Amino acid sequence: MDDKFTIITERVRAYIGGEDGDFDELARDLFALQYEHVEPYRHLCESRGVTPKNANAIAAIPAIPTTAFKEFEITSLPPNERTTVFHSSGTTGQTPSRHFHNAESLHLYETSARAWFKPHMRTDEVESIITLTPSPKEVPHSSLAHMFDIIHPEVTPMGRVGEDGKWDLETDVLDSLSQPDVGPVLLMGTALSFLQLADRLPRHRNNIVSHGSRILETGGYKGEKIEWTKTKLHEFISREYGLKHEDIVSEYGMCELSSQAYDTVAGQRGPRRFRFPPWARARIVSPEHGREVSLGETGLLEVIDLANVRSVLAVRTADLAIRHADGFELIGRTKQSEPRGCSLNASG
Repeated sequence: MDDKFTIITERVRAYIGGEDGDFDELARDLFALQYEHVEPYRHLCESRGVTPKNANAIAAIPAIPTTAFKEFEITSLPPNERTTVFHSSGTTGQTPSRHFHNAESLHLYETSARAWFKPHMRTDEVESIITLTPSPKEVPHSSLAHMFDIIHPEVTPMGRVGEDGKWDLETDVLDSLSQPDVGPVLLMGTALSFLQLADRLPRHRNNIVSHGSRILETGGYKGEKIEWTKTKLHEFISREYGLKHEDIVSEYGMCELSSQAYDTVAGQRGPRRFRFPPWARARIVSPEHGREVSLGETGLLEVIDLANVRSVLAVRTADLAIRHADGFELIGRTKQSEPRGCSLNASG
């Protein structure tokens, strides 16, 4: 079994690296492996009458709901081969989603994250990269902290875990951001952490970061009585941090996926649309019949992520999105779903 997964992992890695390949062929081959070795997923497929033999198009590959990652071990890895597990940032007391990795699949995850991050954030134009999240050593089950840590050789985490277990900010270190000799910085964190940072450094309002800096924000406001739209959040960040709107980039990701989507390239003006990399495809489907909706219509976001080698490549989220020709626009969560994002952990 491991040889088969190693072979397809290397095929996906080559595809991420730009080598010629056929997305549909890779998806069908990966589906066949996962159907055979991920038992809960096979049961789902059987209940829908879908097998590798009759799934002739990738649209026929069943997407597993993210809630299944809470209830079952959605993995082909036996317990003794699991070296890393990422958890969703669930509210205290709730069972989190779990995404298991071994060294090989984690390396593929990291390859995917770096490859799509670099062209969107243009890190060669900043002097330092700072995260408002704790280090992976403090939060080993956070896929967000791990991603932020590995996307560049020199990343400085300026978050910490407070005594109450929630993520907090190292405000004494962040105070140095406003020193005259600090050059352009890439500041990454949850949406809530940027509100907190501005609130904790009132004397530096409108000058928290140097000219030429940029911000990557992700997540929502889970656990907090905040219902800000992206537009309102970006207006706040632009005003309080002294940045142009085009210097603020939104990221979309979750522990159940191995690839991320970004809504623009740093410094680029124009309409914002979330786009996954070429090795992951988004489809917006009707919750009633499961087929893709027409352009301009709203549905549930599904993702076919080739980098999800040791779990399931097709994942149905609880996020509502509008389908566009050049990407998708997030508009919220289904009423039955839990609030999502990593932002609860940033409350302090």
